[in-house]
Amino acid sequence: MSSMSPVDSPSARRHFLRQLFWTAGAAGLAPLMSAAPARAQAGSGFDLSSIGTLREPDANGIMLPEGYASRVVAVSGERPVAGASYVWHGHPDGGATFATGDGGWVYANNSEIPLIGGAGALRFDRDGHAVNAYGILKNTSANCAGGPTPWGTWLSCEEFDLGRVWECNPLGSTADARVRPALGVFKHEAVAVDPQRRILYLTEDDGAGRFYRFVCSASDWPVGAARPALGAGKLQVLRFAGLADNTYPGADFDVMQPHRVEWVDAVLPGIAQTVVRSLWGPRSPGSVFKGGEGLWYFNGIVYFSTKGDNRIWAYDAAAQSLQAIYDFSRADADNAVLSGVDNLTVSQFGDVLVAEDGGNMELCVVRPDRSVRVLLRVTGQDGSELTGAAFSPDGTRLYFNSQRGARAGRGWGITYEVRRS
Repeated sequence: MSSMSPVDSPSARRHFLRQLFWTAGAAGLAPLMSAAPARAQAGSGFDLSSIGTLREPDANGIMLPEGYASRVVAVSGERPVAGASYVWHGHPDGGATFATGDGGWVYANNSEIPLIGGAGALRFDRDGHAVNAYGILKNTSANCAGGPTPWGTWLSCEEFDLGRVWECNPLGSTADARVRPALGVFKHEAVAVDPQRRILYLTEDDGAGRFYRFVCSASDWPVGAARPALGAGKLQVLRFAGLADNTYPGADFDVMQPHRVEWVDAVLPGIAQTVVRSLWGPRSPGSVFKGGEGLWYFNGIVYFSTKGDNRIWAYDAAAQSLQAIYDFSRADADNAVLSGVDNLTVSQFGDVLVAEDGGNMELCVVRPDRSVRVLLRVTGQDGSELTGAAFSPDGTRLYFNSQRGARAGRGWGITYEVRRS
């Protein structure tokens, strides 16, 4: 039993669970964001509440349930659209979709290649045909994941000690990209925006990493403004209340129960946080999260994954409490199918879709009742990892990558689309 104080009062517990575990497929879930990337209304798209048994691999080597089909939409090193000059980047990683004014959408996607990095975009018309491909970021390094914003931009994260966050226009060009140094210097993995509280959350892919938030100043994101400037505010790190700084929650700390948290100002946010921790040692603020990965905001809950302990976390922004909703080491036989947790996204029905880096090369679904089901498995690419899962704005299509997937002997990456057949 933990010596800390979880959110253990009946009323607090009910509040957390009411927000966290809504009924999958409930009608009338309103879109969270007023601008792209849009959210489909419940009743359309992927309802993952009843996934069937995986069938034999299709022509693309993907095992899918009955009623689903896959296609390749881009291959690294090749032009995904005839006539377009853009050659699809290597090592495709995090991605998101953005609605366009003509009924189509764009899939923005990072390249995790060191010293090359950048990000590209693949544009589809309203019928799902790829009609253009182009770059939206260049001259960066190891662009891993990131996150979409409510105001329609893509935040691309560099994953190395001096990594920063770049804001890109998914409908524009590389000339539109801007660095956002106020969001810190560390091994950035992903970003998620809470527009109600005007806060950005960030994960750090480091074994001694932290879970961050950037609280915009009142002048940076005024009440009523459509977006912030992302130039002024406080970068803070999360600490479990009652747990000492620079501490990883031990065996006596039940992470499966919600615990109250505190937010502490980051030390010298303008320099590499690995350097800060080496200098500050045990005084380094914040609780330790081993290898922060995917991150997504949905209905007041911030979900994120940590690969060092194979956990999926849920932070209740209103209650300021945090708990793990999946822990591979504690999962029973029916649910211990998700390992190597990495990128994640959330469907319009509240299902958390998690990509595996390793494991069985699967995309798995953590449902609102915390049960886990396998949506698909990629075969014949064991040296790769799955990345960049993102639903189309209408919720009917799913995009993802095999980051080092091989075709014609080149293991640079393959981007897929899955939809109902």
